[in-house]
Amino acid sequence: MKLTMIGTGYVGLVSGVCFAELGNEVICVDAAAHKIDMLNAGEVPIYEPGLKELIASNRAKEQLSFTTDLNEAVGYADIIFIAVGTPSLPNGEANLSYIEQAAADIARAMNGHKIIVTKSTVPVGTNEMIRDLISRNTSHSFAVASVPEFLREGTAVQDTLAPDRVVIGTEDGETLRTLVELHKRLTHHIITTDIRSAEMIKYASNAFLATKISFINEIANICEKVGADVTRVAEGMGYDRRIGSAFLKAGIGYGGSCFPKDTEALIQIAGHVDYEFKLLKSVVEVNNDQRFNVIRKLKEALGPLEGRNIAVWGLAFKPDTDDVRDAPAMDIIQSLLAQGAHVRAYDPIAQANFRRELDHPSITWAEDAWEAAQDSEAVCLLTEWSEFRLVDLNELAAVMKDHVLIDGRNVFGPEQVLLSPFRYYSVGRPDLTHLEQRIAVRNG
Repeated sequence: MKLTMIGTGYVGLVSGVCFAELGNEVICVDAAAHKIDMLNAGEVPIYEPGLKELIASNRAKEQLSFTTDLNEAVGYADIIFIAVGTPSLPNGEANLSYIEQAAADIARAMNGHKIIVTKSTVPVGTNEMIRDLISRNTSHSFAVASVPEFLREGTAVQDTLAPDRVVIGTEDGETLRTLVELHKRLTHHIITTDIRSAEMIKYASNAFLATKISFINEIANICEKVGADVTRVAEGMGYDRRIGSAFLKAGIGYGGSCFPKDTEALIQIAGHVDYEFKLLKSVVEVNNDQRFNVIRKLKEALGPLEGRNIAVWGLAFKPDTDDVRDAPAMDIIQSLLAQGAHVRAYDPIAQANFRRELDHPSITWAEDAWEAAQDSEAVCLLTEWSEFRLVDLNELAAVMKDHVLIDGRNVFGPEQVLLSPFRYYSVGRPDLTHLEQRIAVRNG
């Protein structure tokens, strides 16, 4: 099929490339000329494992191209995907201005019947607004559908090519058959529904996953007070098929471009129909506070933070991405700076993006993890990059001024910590900072 993808962010670029990999002819269009120039030069504006190679191979097969010319791209395609951003407004609602602009541009560029598919995450009723807007600006026939995305940054290519399910929302039978044909090679689990339900499935899915994360973090906080181990608690819970093990990993909370934005948007959607989503409000509150446990534990270990040298390992909101949107590291570093600490920061991929968002005279940007730790009094591990897991804690201690390790992602096991000089603080696991407790754990 001939497809056009409007928007070359995570969703649009990955989806467009993967559709090309399936043998379709795909044009990706974006108003940002610098992004299109990069893509046409063989570079990728985002870090996503495997994506650069797929772009190169499909461009070589002439299955994939990039342009800023929306009129050409719309005229070329049978199916047009809208994959532009829907960032949060100050009140938490989704900003639909890019959606509206894309719809108006599509209408003016249409040269025949088109299927217009929304992949962007949008509030319930948005596709009806798109239909009305386009119908006012074109005489050509068209159909509208919602096919929300469920990809995860860091595994976006895999998630797109082998999804758990595909959701297609449309009221038009011929459009449904076409979209099922387009997606059937990806999975047998194709859910067909009305458009409003498809829109809600996306928000409900992300809200539920965010709830699981905040729930296990609350359990972790209780575990710290009663002496239980949240990793074993989560393992015991996860074997229950009604619960499942995914997203039951305690840490410093969720971040990124989806969960924070979508939870706030769903709270606003509920508010607009006079419903207070109390549970989801609590999920957001728990998540916002969870990251500051790092600061509380630092102060417990070191006392006042003014003048302290603190190493921060990991700036991206999760490993295998360069995305720093709503990364917990942002709030944590800002809090450290506000309390007068000197920060030595390192991330293997996201450092440049983070520095563009937050640069400060009291931040030293290290070339590697060891440089960040040099002469520091504490290391705060905030993103579980694989290279951090391989660190020898005794070698790490040898380059530090003091030996405090705040493990915000529970990367290190007790056996590693017990054989090191670190005063170690994890999330929801037994305290190993005191000698008598170390000896007890060591002796089983």
